[in-house]
Amino acid sequence: MKAAGYIRPIDKLGRLVIPSDIRKALDLEDGVSMEFFTDGDSIILKKYRPACIFCKSNDGIFPFKGHMICKSCLEELQKNNAQSLS
Repeated sequence: MKAAGYIRPIDKLGRLVIPSDIRKALDLEDGVSMEFFTDGDSIILKKYRPACIFCKSNDGIFPFKGHMICKSCLEELQKNNAQSLS
């Protein structure tokens, strides 16, 4: 992990400002969703990238009945469904 040398307070609403040069370096534009993870006493922030509910792939995903699914898994579901109907 690389130390950036910044110290920022958390405000009363739990907000924390990410310094502008870090946002620019990571291409974090206004409105981008972030995902939070914990590891011991550390907080890890990552850009949120939706993933397929079955294989966790981020490639070629689209919403399906409130969940994200990739084309490959959809094709497999359709194939299995067709086999079970025959």
